[in-house]
Amino acid sequence: MSEIVFNKNMKLGFGLMRLPRLEDGTIDVEQTAVMCDKFLEAGGTYFDTAYAYPGSEEAIRKALVERHPRDSYTLATKLMAFGDNMTEEIARNEIYTSLERTGAGYFDFYLLHALQRANYKNYEKYGLWDLVKELKEKGLIKHYGFSFHADPDLLEELLNDHPDVEFVQLQVNYADWENPGVNSRRNMEICKAHGKPVTIMEPVKGGILADPIDSVKEIFDREGTGMSYASWALRFVASKDNILTVLSGMSNIAQMEDNLSFMKNMKPLDEHEEEVIRKAQDALDKDQSIPCTACRYCTKGCPMNIPIPDIFAVENRKKGSPEFRTKREYTIVTTGKGRASDCIQCGQCEGVCPQHLPIISLLEQCRELE
Repeated sequence: MSEIVFNKNMKLGFGLMRLPRLEDGTIDVEQTAVMCDKFLEAGGTYFDTAYAYPGSEEAIRKALVERHPRDSYTLATKLMAFGDNMTEEIARNEIYTSLERTGAGYFDFYLLHALQRANYKNYEKYGLWDLVKELKEKGLIKHYGFSFHADPDLLEELLNDHPDVEFVQLQVNYADWENPGVNSRRNMEICKAHGKPVTIMEPVKGGILADPIDSVKEIFDREGTGMSYASWALRFVASKDNILTVLSGMSNIAQMEDNLSFMKNMKPLDEHEEEVIRKAQDALDKDQSIPCTACRYCTKGCPMNIPIPDIFAVENRKKGSPEFRTKREYTIVTTGKGRASDCIQCGQCEGVCPQHLPIISLLEQCRELE
């Protein structure tokens, strides 16, 4: 088994889930190309996409693969084995679709995507653990692992059953470090015990920690560093050991430049900064906002076409906002789609939610917006 080579120069990875988009909704390839150039110039190498990220694999072909030597970067993508109309044939052929979309020739890192209690048996049923080994023997991938959104017991089970796995991708951030629904700290400990390096996803929790609640902003602002809120979140996870890379889903050039400003020569958090983070964690624990990251896995199979993340965003903005404004925003996001009261409680959304949110009861709460 070839050993994974860590990028010792910079722990920042470029997550390609939230690329900039044009007014028509398509990915802004030109801006993405500039972001790729800046990332590579700063010493970054790790790019992360997925079969399930709309337009991402095609965009990275134009912005990166067709413009830079193949040995100047590493590219990761993922195989998704759940969702509407999923079959073994579809799952096993995703690699070839991803290769065609990206034009990359091979993938440096290939992941079984978003394993959790609701779907992990599909990967066994379809023989996908054997598939990734076959793909590696064929030279189509260099390393294989899985991304994970579940409890420590399942993680332990998977690593015991598949000791050949080379790395794991985990959701880790200061908001979820001790969150019993995410178990960031415990899952990190399990991976280290099994000797598996970790790729970090959601270090700013889908953007929530890049623009946190006011009480958290006040804590960081008192430090007078002038650093972005995102810098605190990224440095928190990058300061941990056993890290392969920390993925940041940057959506514009400004975010790329900000991330590079503190990650290029990243200094681990000192003791005082760790205490500042603990204060921010305490403030978050007291907050009642819905911690939705807007990944939209929940909306893809919703039979009532309810824009769940958009409704939750309106609910979170309700605090301190005039009632007429939130009513208007709610009307805008639900026009032509389902409303919170249309939920039939089928549970599809809760089965795929990486944050393990009680979506059904939260939608009942949001009915007050109507």
